[in-house]
Amino acid sequence: MSTNGSPSTQPVVLCGPSGVGKSTLIKRLFADEPDSFGFSVSHTTRSPRQGETEGVSYHYVTREAFEKLIAEGAFLEYAQFGGNYYGTSAKAVKDVSEPDPQTGKQKRALLDIDTQGVKLIKANHAYLNPLFIFIAPPSIGDLRKRLEGRGTETEDSITKRLAMAASELGYAREGNHDVIVLNDDVDRAYKIFKSAIDGKLEGKGDELPVEEEEERQLRQ
Repeated sequence: MSTNGSPSTQPVVLCGPSGVGKSTLIKRLFADEPDSFGFSVSHTTRSPRQGETEGVSYHYVTREAFEKLIAEGAFLEYAQFGGNYYGTSAKAVKDVSEPDPQTGKQKRALLDIDTQGVKLIKANHAYLNPLFIFIAPPSIGDLRKRLEGRGTETEDSITKRLAMAASELGYAREGNHDVIVLNDDVDRAYKIFKSAIDGKLEGKGDELPVEEEEERQLRQ
């Protein structure tokens, strides 16, 4: 699963529904290996949420500025959700993997993107040769509980996110990811996630959850 070189600089593309626990796995990875990985900071046109930091959580830009970057071909991938743009620039990935001027060490870029972004990278930027990892919920019902537990989502927003989750699961069921991680237990999920990134995982990881009627209905 790893490219040649030591350490590997193969980018890691993390995909999965909103609320599935991607941020928790990313934070744990960075805590374990702060000098080995770097987060590719995306651009967005939405406003910062409480606790978010410019240049760390996202690069917050106007819609006009974002569309100018699109026209310039600056993005590896971008998408719209909830009326806002989100995108990963080629520069953001390049900045992560640039050698440290003092140590010469390179970090691996970690990208957290949606299915549309995965499709764009596969179609237009195959040269990146990333490791595609899909983080799956135990069920759509479990994901609903997680989103409701946030206390920040409206019912309409939850419905939209679940519909997107069903679509993402459908894409994952087609075998479009290198590794599947079922986040039913964060400690167990992290072990599989870390093994995959280290190139030590046998096979493709977990099985996806059994497809439920609710998932099929959400995709209609």
